[in-house]
Amino acid sequence: MTYKETYHDFNDGNGPVPARRHPNGGGWVALTAKVDGSAYVGRNAQVSGNARVYADATVNGAAKVSGNAKVDETAWVTGNAWVSGNAWVYGDCGISGDAKVSGNARVYDTAWVVGNAKVSDDATVGGSAAVFGDAKVSGNAMVYGNAAVFGDAKVSGNAMVYGNAAVFGNARVFGNAMVYGNAAVSGNARVFGNARVSDNARVFGNARVFGNARVSGNARVYGNARVYGNAKVSGDAWLAEEEVEA
Repeated sequence: MTYKETYHDFNDGNGPVPARRHPNGGGWVALTAKVDGSAYVGRNAQVSGNARVYADATVNGAAKVSGNAKVDETAWVTGNAWVSGNAWVYGDCGISGDAKVSGNARVYDTAWVVGNAKVSDDATVGGSAAVFGDAKVSGNAMVYGNAAVFGDAKVSGNAMVYGNAAVFGNARVFGNAMVYGNAAVSGNARVFGNARVSDNARVFGNARVFGNARVSGNARVYGNARVYGNAKVSGDAWLAEEEVEA
């Protein structure tokens, strides 16, 4: 099939560039980009730069795929979402709302990133994980399984959140920290260093867990509590104001 050469301004600073309407959906595709005929690009959606949209992927609404980004398999990008840089979105995952996936980030399987959430740098979100609200996942962080990161929470560095764990509120998980099992970190809590929060444990309020500390079982660490060094808090323990170091 041949196309009449037309121009479109993708509002990326490059001005009008050669582009065409994709036959499956009618959205704008730069001639430098590649979109499979089986992929859907809605009329108000855009694929620019060297972006690739493969297989049965969908780019719809006012969504944008730009740079060297790839959207593959049955993944969908909708709303005002933007996939850019070298990001790769694949599997049956979804990016929607005003969400942004950028850098070298990966979102895959049936994960979803929605709202104003951002996944950037070399971060990965997979499995059935969800990142939403104003949450941010960055650095080399990994969020997978059935984990959820939401609210204004941030997961960064080499941190991992997985299983059925949740990080929300204004919580921060960073460094080499791990939150997993059915654990939850919320409020203004911070978990960092090589700390681990697992099982059904909860860390919230202004609590801090860091160093090589472990919080597990049904333990609750909250208020202004500090757990650090090689300390372990487990079982049904509740700590509100204490400092625990070992």
